[in-house]
Amino acid sequence: MTGPEPARARPIFSTADFALLKEAVADYTRKIADDPRSVQFANLYHRLGRLG
Repeated sequence: MTGPEPARARPIFSTADFALLKEAVADYTRKIADDPRSVQFANLYHRLGRLG
């Protein structure tokens, strides 16, 4: 016999949060366009788009 199933974990971020994060990352990516790290932020932007 098994015990009750554990409660499902609640999401940390809402769909609206992902939209805000994506907007902030896009703005920052434009501001650091000449920085080599901008590629990493552009990739993060696209990953956030797939999530939210």
